[in-house]
Amino acid sequence: MPTITPSYIYTFFAMVIVSSILISSFSAYVVALKTIPEVQQLENLLKHVASQGYRLITLTNVANSTSRVVLELPSSIGSKQYWFRLCNDSSRAWVEGALGPITKVSVGNQVSLPNMIVAVGNYSSVNGPAVLESYLDQAIPVLHLIAWSEEA
Repeated sequence: MPTITPSYIYTFFAMVIVSSILISSFSAYVVALKTIPEVQQLENLLKHVASQGYRLITLTNVANSTSRVVLELPSSIGSKQYWFRLCNDSSRAWVEGALGPITKVSVGNQVSLPNMIVAVGNYSSVNGPAVLESYLDQAIPVLHLIAWSEEA
């Protein structure tokens, strides 16, 4: 009888270890399944901002006027805050963003804008609605993103 009891105890601990591994694996899988739609929703939001930017730039170029649109955006994606910003370099312009706090480094979620524009500004989901405006600065279209306020 003394040799049988330790084998039951070892079997019990082995079952506890295996079940812990299985539970943690399933938990990680559930977190991954929740993250995929959040990233897709962020990409859709960036595409929406880029399409509004295209529309404003086109209107500015055709009518030679200043255009402004207030973007009603969700306050969070899932349970996470998000941010996006307009960026450009000498060859192209883009909208980039991510979930979580604002970072200064470039992120993977980018949507291109028209090449020959100046794109500036950033937005965080804690700021309420965003304002996207377009105007000409010495024949160069400028796309500017700001947080909405009563003065805007």
